[in-house]
Amino acid sequence: MTIDLEYSSSLNGASYLLFELKQVIKLKRMGLTSSEIRAKVIEENLFQFENKGRINRALPSVMRRAEVIDKSLADLLLEGSIEMAKVINLYAIMKTDLLFFEFMNEVIGEKLHNNDLLIEKKDINVFFTTKAEQSEKVASWSAINTEKLKRAFMQVLFESGLLKKRRGEELSRLIVDEQIKDHLIRIGDAKYVQAMGE
Repeated sequence: MTIDLEYSSSLNGASYLLFELKQVIKLKRMGLTSSEIRAKVIEENLFQFENKGRINRALPSVMRRAEVIDKSLADLLLEGSIEMAKVINLYAIMKTDLLFFEFMNEVIGEKLHNNDLLIEKKDINVFFTTKAEQSEKVASWSAINTEKLKRAFMQVLFESGLLKKRRGEELSRLIVDEQIKDHLIRIGDAKYVQAMGE
């Protein structure tokens, strides 16, 4: 499924959310509709958030990610290793967040392909400055919003296993399982595999 994407800063309220994605995928598997899933997540606090407002911020992103995960990937996400689940979640984030995909493609993927395993503050700053020059939308974001987004991007890198330490600069290569790689290439999503450094 293809979604027409525009730049968004929604990653601020919904960075990694792998546990939450698994909950939604399980409900989808049981045949629940989107509105039934939303109601169940909120009523039963399936995300286990203490703050109800956080559910409302995170849920739309998690639902979008669940939409781009087909049955094969859903099975691997729920039944495969944690490494597989992390890679599938990273794919779903890239597939539903254009700015993050471009960051992965133009900065992280590029570095991994060139064997440059350091991500420095200047790399992120240059990326955001360039995007602000290319997009009025990105240019209109406040400095606070942009800083939060940079942190959210780094958080996703760390939780997916691409960044060795939460506050560090050293990148780590992901082990993308052949099943996932082959499947993504088969469905026409090779660019996401490439953005992960493969």
